[in-house]
Amino acid sequence: MSGNATFRHDNAALLAVSSVEAPVVVSSADFDERLAPSLKRLHLSRRLLERVAGVSERRWWSPGTGFDDAAIEAGAKALAESGVDPSQIGLLINTSVTRRNLEPSVAVKIHHGLNLPSSAVNFDLANACLGFVNGVTLAANMIDSGQIRYALIVAGEDAQPTQENTFRRLNHPGSTREDYLREFATLTLGCGAAAAVIGPADAHPGSHRILGGVSRAGTEHHQLCVGGPDGMFTDTKGLLDGGLDLVVTAWHEAHADGWDWRSMDRYVTHQVSNSYTNAIIKAVNLARDRVPITFPKWGNVGPASLPMTLAQESLSLSAGDRVLCMGVGSGLNTTMMELAW
Repeated sequence: MSGNATFRHDNAALLAVSSVEAPVVVSSADFDERLAPSLKRLHLSRRLLERVAGVSERRWWSPGTGFDDAAIEAGAKALAESGVDPSQIGLLINTSVTRRNLEPSVAVKIHHGLNLPSSAVNFDLANACLGFVNGVTLAANMIDSGQIRYALIVAGEDAQPTQENTFRRLNHPGSTREDYLREFATLTLGCGAAAAVIGPADAHPGSHRILGGVSRAGTEHHQLCVGGPDGMFTDTKGLLDGGLDLVVTAWHEAHADGWDWRSMDRYVTHQVSNSYTNAIIKAVNLARDRVPITFPKWGNVGPASLPMTLAQESLSLSAGDRVLCMGVGSGLNTTMMELAW
């Protein structure tokens, strides 16, 4: 069981999950136009983003809107939907990959913007695209232990600055096909925000129980996707192969430990691309019609991707439905978490 962890929660529930879509729609055809000089010079065809990744468009924030402003908006929406007053929040975790500076934390602006109490512990939790799910797990543990009653988990992402840098780099006369492939995944990113309120299940009849799940690390793959403000550089095939192996191993170990996820009502996955989604569906034999797809219109919104998809699906879920959240983050790490809707 080295490198594997299973966990179960006694009294934690998802009270609300909300999302904020960035308003500026930017199509992959627009990206092709921005990259036209390099595509022509390198003899690369247009529409690769649509044909290979399945991403038709993504969204950017309006000028003057920060990713942390959007996280505040998503947090306010989730609080309103949950009926939990901001004064009751004991924990705020910001899980955004995006940040403007190394310190202070992004969480402090969000804490202030939501007028949370001084008693609310607040910090950033960074684990690439898996951060939001990790944040929910940590909050559930703290609720089960009695340390807090309510937690707010948020994420806000802004891919535009990184993508602007990528355009400049790939349009440089010295760029190569290899450069384009290494930075291809950067072009699939999108902007968005999400938030969730977690609280005690026994105080909220009809809430969505967080039952538990499994986490597994494959950190031998920590160099396959390395990103920063200047760009994101990815070994796409290595990342897919390593991530797929990690997910399959975690899936089987979870079943050996008593979980049974073979007939869930919904599988909410981290949204990446056609190839990633198809590979996961095939590898663990998921029912395709129970795997919602949002990356064609949003792209990969980092840690906000999974909760944004869950927020969309919440409109069609019914009491008693079983939901499995399946996240993977660069590094590599994976977590699968079951919800009883």
